[in-house]
Amino acid sequence: MNYEIIIDKSALKFISRQTANEIKRLLKAISKLPDGDTLKMTGKFGLHRLRVGSYRIIYTIDNDILVIRVVEAGNRGDVYK
Repeated sequence: MNYEIIIDKSALKFISRQTANEIKRLLKAISKLPDGDTLKMTGKFGLHRLRVGSYRIIYTIDNDILVIRVVEAGNRGDVYK
């Protein structure tokens, strides 16, 4: 199944501030969602996280309409706050 991937403004802003190599790495990992080092987050209904090195991508999945929405991206310690 191919999912449509939507990246929210705050996540896109974080990604765009990274180096060119990091941007490529993050976007490549996002494009492969929902595969990868993913985990369903406990205590956060409907949220999942993708680990990309020291970065974390927080996203939701809507299987009914095949949409993945990236809601947040950030460094490991900062993204969960």
